[in-house]
Amino acid sequence: MIGYIAGILTTISFIPQALLTIKTQNTKSISLMMYMIFSAGILLWLIYGIVINSMPIIAANMITLPLTLIILFIKIKNLKNDQ
Repeated sequence: MIGYIAGILTTISFIPQALLTIKTQNTKSISLMMYMIFSAGILLWLIYGIVINSMPIIAANMITLPLTLIILFIKIKNLKNDQ
């Protein structure tokens, strides 16, 4: 139960940033390196969750990974404008 609550809280805490970035397309204050590392970490957590068959880890990271990748792709698309 603690794993599900932790997964829900960390995932929903990320949603406002993702929605704001999608809406405004503004990534000037977002670190490219941080989002690259963060996305890789989320992917590894997802793989780990699958390996150990942990639904809280799998569910949280299956939701967070696409949101993270959307922000990362918008950041990469905006690289010329952000500098």
